[in-house]
Amino acid sequence: MPEDQQDPVAAMLAADRASAALGIQVVEHGPGWAQARMRVRPDMVNGHDLAHGGLVFALADTAFACACNGWGRITVAAGADISFVRPARNGDLLEAEARMRSRSGRSGIYDVTIRRGDEVIAEFRGRSSELRS
Repeated sequence: MPEDQQDPVAAMLAADRASAALGIQVVEHGPGWAQARMRVRPDMVNGHDLAHGGLVFALADTAFACACNGWGRITVAAGADISFVRPARNGDLLEAEARMRSRSGRSGIYDVTIRRGDEVIAEFRGRSSELRS
């Protein structure tokens, strides 16, 4: 990226108060991929003392957003779903890796794997849509 252009992901994250409030950190990113992490805190567990699924989804969604917006065009989710494989618990460090699977016109499909160490916690698939300029 030329030095005179701002990183589109950094600009998006600077205004993302929700991800910041959850403690989500974007570790690395580029066009079509991103890595993010989040430590599960005591206020993030549900009534079964497990990480709330909506917050695991939020981590995946942030990684997805970074991967989609890495191309430099404003892109939003058109839809997404998640499959929970294992529970996460208070104190767990969750890492999400997002990768583009296909991109055509203004639409894309991205997969995000959420892990705790080597264990897969969840698999997320997001469908993106670039906004018209």
